[in-house]
Amino acid sequence: MAGWRASILTLYPDMFPGPLGASLSGRALEKGLWDCETVNIRDFATDKHRTVDDTPAGGGAGMVLRADVLGKAIDSTADAEDTRPRLMMSPRGKPLTQRRVRDLVSGLGVVIVCGRFEGVDQRVIDGRNLEEISIGDYILSGGEVAAIALLDACIRLIPGVMGAKASGEDESFEHGLLEYPHYTRPADWEGASIPDVLTSGDHGAVARWRRDQAIQLTRERRPDLLSDDDAPDKGP
Repeated sequence: MAGWRASILTLYPDMFPGPLGASLSGRALEKGLWDCETVNIRDFATDKHRTVDDTPAGGGAGMVLRADVLGKAIDSTADAEDTRPRLMMSPRGKPLTQRRVRDLVSGLGVVIVCGRFEGVDQRVIDGRNLEEISIGDYILSGGEVAAIALLDACIRLIPGVMGAKASGEDESFEHGLLEYPHYTRPADWEGASIPDVLTSGDHGAVARWRRDQAIQLTRERRPDLLSDDDAPDKGP
């Protein structure tokens, strides 16, 4: 079966696979569990200067990526029969969530547009059904770094990439909570000890402690994630 396929449209194709070529994602790339295709948007410019941007209609600062150039680039990569989601990394997009990541991994792959300059002509966003996605409330120089973050989140969940299936199921956001604290050897370090419950051998008590810790951390740092059912487990 063909691997999960990522097509990235960018003005800087040399940025890929970048860090995705190392560690788990790099080994998965070598094994064919996923594929990384880069498309240079500038290759679809129509003038001798390979111009891809122009001044914004109505005036204003910066430049805007042209619809005709980007439209051709998208069409060369994803035709009408390509059912992969078409994403565009954008600070005005919907926040990326773990649920959306799992949805993306369940499909054949993704097409990602990495914007630059002041923005992208709205007509190509509408005409090519680009889904705008944000990785946070801050501005980057372009969509490439954001695309790498999204791809990393997806690739690690592709079957066969991580060694243990449970590694991807018991983490922050997987169950609507931030992840509980972790400990390992040595038992005592700089005067701090591992919580007794974790060395008690009582698996039920460990599970309750971890859930309570996850709820407490989430309440302190991300209360927006909590539901009415998220109350500390008092046990039997």
